[in-house]
Amino acid sequence: MKTVLLIKDIYSESFSNIQNYIVKHYFKTFAIFTFVMFAVVLCVFLYRLSTGFPFSNI
Repeated sequence: MKTVLLIKDIYSESFSNIQNYIVKHYFKTFAIFTFVMFAVVLCVFLYRLSTGFPFSNI
């Protein structure tokens, strides 16, 4: 739980100093999009591992 709070602090501090409205919302949107895409990739990888997908043709 301490790690999650640390990540939250880092995230909030990184966006607190940005004054431009467009840049601030662009980076927030990009960060959320990146986290969502990483979660999708992780879910697909775990699904492939659980179904026994062969990762090599050897």
